[in-house]
Amino acid sequence: MVSEEGLEKGMFAKIRVFLEMIKFSHTVFALPFAFTGAVLAAGGMPSAHQVFWILMAMVGARTAAMGMNRLIDAEIDARNPRTASRAIPAGLIGTGTVILFIVLSILLMLYAAWQLNPLCLYLSPVSLFFLWLYSYCKRFTSLAHVVLGICLAAAPLGAWIAIRGTVEVPAILLGLAVLFWVAGFDILYALQDLDFDRASGLHSIPVRLGVNGSLWAARVFHLVMLGLLAGLYLSAGLGPWFLAGLAATITMLGYEHWLLRHGDLTKLDAAFFTMNGYISITLFVATLADVLAGRGGA
Repeated sequence: MVSEEGLEKGMFAKIRVFLEMIKFSHTVFALPFAFTGAVLAAGGMPSAHQVFWILMAMVGARTAAMGMNRLIDAEIDARNPRTASRAIPAGLIGTGTVILFIVLSILLMLYAAWQLNPLCLYLSPVSLFFLWLYSYCKRFTSLAHVVLGICLAAAPLGAWIAIRGTVEVPAILLGLAVLFWVAGFDILYALQDLDFDRASGLHSIPVRLGVNGSLWAARVFHLVMLGLLAGLYLSAGLGPWFLAGLAATITMLGYEHWLLRHGDLTKLDAAFFTMNGYISITLFVATLADVLAGRGGA
């Protein structure tokens, strides 16, 4: 007979496996942009209520998205040497448990949206549709990277709506900047599966354009991102702190592309995880500094 303590340990072990499976730590990519949208919309610090429920909506959405992705891709992951050790193909967690976590995460997202404002709740199904669609895209289109960008662009756009209840130009520019930023670095990330995807009949920009073409596509996407951030600076009336953050972002993106300039994927962790995490945090801090100084914001 299993003791109550044993059941608790088993549940906590499953939660740890699930959090590792969905790479919960990668929330750092989108969450700072969500708070960037929130402080711009509020013209200062949002209320504690708003901050908490934006955080809960982000956690629920991202957890559900990654859970769906891992579940839908389990068979493909099992055949790919790079991903065969993931939790579902390795048998570390059952599909029933993953489905339970997905359902709970969706409920958390919907409840958080309801706590924020009606428009957030009404738009939640649209967000969930794109989160579900992304996991199937590589089966039929090379534009999966763009769909992933749309999913993460919902972070700042949704946070803006959570504060203002409307969609305005700065929110659109910030959302588009995130879209091109994410699509660009996801192209780079997909390079490591180029041979497997090609052999398996899967679609991606690396499969379509090869290594060199993909490097150039990512560069173009990131140049567009920088142009959109410049537009955000002008439309939101931001000041010197944001400009400093933008200069730092240019430097970090340049370093990211320099590391991978010859398609050397041994430096992917530094280029993909480290630099992009720094970029999202830097832009949030720079925006917050300007808004608190009375520059920028709604």
